[in-house]
Amino acid sequence: MIDFAALSPAAQAGVLVGAVLVEAIVLYVGYGALEQVAAPPIIKTIKET
Repeated sequence: MIDFAALSPAAQAGVLVGAVLVEAIVLYVGYGALEQVAAPPIIKTIKET
């Protein structure tokens, strides 16, 4: 396991910012894919009512 406490405070901040950025990208792509799958049937149902 990687010991982040051994890194300098600037490096720890960089690792944290990098982790948050990766998480944001994963969520953006995941929700985009979910929207592509789920939106058309929902929109069709709304238009039909």
